[in-house]
Amino acid sequence: MIYPILFRLVLSKLDPERAHHLGMFAIQFASALRLTKLLPKIKTQSVKAMGLSFESPFGLAAGFDKNAIAVRALGEIGFSHVEVGTVTAIAQAGNEAPRLFRLKRDRALINRMGFNNDGAEVVAKRLAKLRATKQNLPVIGINIGKSRVVDVKDAVADYQTSAKLLAPYADYIAVNVSSPNTPGLRSLQDVSSLRPILQAVLAESLGKPVLVKIAPDLTDEAIIEVAQLAKELQLAGVIGTNTTISREKLVTPAEEVAAMGAGGLSGAPLDKRSLEVLTVLRKNLNPEQVVVSVGGVETSAQMQQRLNAGADLVQGYTGFVYLGPLWARAVTKI
Repeated sequence: MIYPILFRLVLSKLDPERAHHLGMFAIQFASALRLTKLLPKIKTQSVKAMGLSFESPFGLAAGFDKNAIAVRALGEIGFSHVEVGTVTAIAQAGNEAPRLFRLKRDRALINRMGFNNDGAEVVAKRLAKLRATKQNLPVIGINIGKSRVVDVKDAVADYQTSAKLLAPYADYIAVNVSSPNTPGLRSLQDVSSLRPILQAVLAESLGKPVLVKIAPDLTDEAIIEVAQLAKELQLAGVIGTNTTISREKLVTPAEEVAAMGAGGLSGAPLDKRSLEVLTVLRKNLNPEQVVVSVGGVETSAQMQQRLNAGADLVQGYTGFVYLGPLWARAVTKI
């Protein structure tokens, strides 16, 4: 009950990106003081997927912990897995600010962050140090994307570099070809472009599970083509979905949305389409291949709906912003 009041009175008044950094600091600080250890144990639904054991089906989607600085702390507050990134082979600052916007009436965000991250080499070293502590950690996924300065025609080698550097420290690797905030990136979802990228990542994966993350804006026919490619290459599965470029059926006035500019929309408005994509993927992948369902999940009932529809794992991000640090525990408690 405290967080909604804090959000309304304090955090919502801050620039969204500044509030994000403040939240990250608070989570790390609480973990460092071992305050997260004081949280009572809760019963959750454990899951086995991709040869890995998850304490619950619910994890944190890529985009929150871009640089692997709070993985342990995020696990302690209830996420069974944390997908780090998106990480690129070459460090980059991302797009100019402001680049993150709240649509409070829609419980949504628009972001055009642009894969701001410290680069694969730095993140790899950070994860190596974390792994060396032998601490109890959540499952760690690493989401990799194309470096902005690298031309689309050279994307294969760029993804391969990231995979080679990061695979030793990943429990699984997610190939991001679906963010709307890197020029040309979404064109890589076409199977003719996607195949060599996935083959290159698989070659460097050290046998770790490899998934591909797709956009909700793909047609069902294009989603089926990606699923067929995933079967051909024997990927571990598909993550559906990333953010959307659609602005349909929002409560926020159109002129306010237009003033925010370009970027990917996440949060509650993605619920329906994300569920539709899940259904298409489940019908067109092999039974042993996983579907990680992302987009619009806020409650335990929604998570269960995704599991009932065939998801193996479920992820969230925007709900964290609106519902607070105990959100994952509320979603996963049984």
